[in-house]
Amino acid sequence: MEARHQGISKVLWQILALNILVAVGKAAWGLISGSTAMFADGIHSFTDGSGNIVALIAMKAASRPPDKDHPYGHHKYEAFASAAIGIMLCLAAWKVISGSVAALVAYAKSGIHPKVEVTFTSFAVMIITLGINVFVVWFETRRGKKLGSDVLQADAKHTLSDIWVTLGVLVSLVLVKFGVAIADPIVGLFVAVAILWAALEVFKGVKTTFSDEQRLDPAEVMKKVIAFEGVNGCHNIRSRGTGAIIHMDMSILVDPVITVEQGHVIARDLEIWLCGQYEGLADVVIHVEPDDEDQRSRSDLN
Repeated sequence: MEARHQGISKVLWQILALNILVAVGKAAWGLISGSTAMFADGIHSFTDGSGNIVALIAMKAASRPPDKDHPYGHHKYEAFASAAIGIMLCLAAWKVISGSVAALVAYAKSGIHPKVEVTFTSFAVMIITLGINVFVVWFETRRGKKLGSDVLQADAKHTLSDIWVTLGVLVSLVLVKFGVAIADPIVGLFVAVAILWAALEVFKGVKTTFSDEQRLDPAEVMKKVIAFEGVNGCHNIRSRGTGAIIHMDMSILVDPVITVEQGHVIARDLEIWLCGQYEGLADVVIHVEPDDEDQRSRSDLN
């Protein structure tokens, strides 16, 4: 588990360095050239870096072992970091919307197009940063799945929104180059929609953890359990946790004439076997019940 936390933190530090590089490049040239869309994209990238910092702090807390007050450990702090990233995305979207709307209102009142300078450097900055972000999404998604990390996968979605934003900015730069200066703030609004969509995806993942949604399919688990030697049936299969740490409990039916010790051995062996069947399954609490008519009816209802 310690190796997992170190692996996630290492990825976050690496991505943080790349995000800062990308953000500085886009925001600085956005200010120099007067491009609202490019500057907004740079601000969005700064939220990526801020999200990395929040995630690093959360991972430090999540790495702490279980204690008296937190018997299940501190793994949900990772989900808190994901929620923080979602909130930062919403704030970034608001920043983009306010800037774009202000430019459009100014145009509607005065009829003066926003002044945007589009040069070869503008395209070069956006294309280079686009390439970096594509690499970041690929790398972070791959490592997030391998490490079972909610926060890395949430951060990858955050950066994926950067890619769509950057593509939109490139379109606006082309339109501005051909004399459609008003395209810059309009594209900025589409950028905001992309950011909000990314936030929604992040919040969906957070909801799964905080609402204790089933992490494992009960029907699939039941098939495995009833095929285990000594188990005649099961019910009340429940699972919860994060993407990497899952806790499960269930009731199993055994021959009512066996001893308590024999029932314990079946439950112990089943727990060990199930933890080997499902990656990330940390423990299974198994209630041993007699295989009688009452318990059998509950098993059928599961």
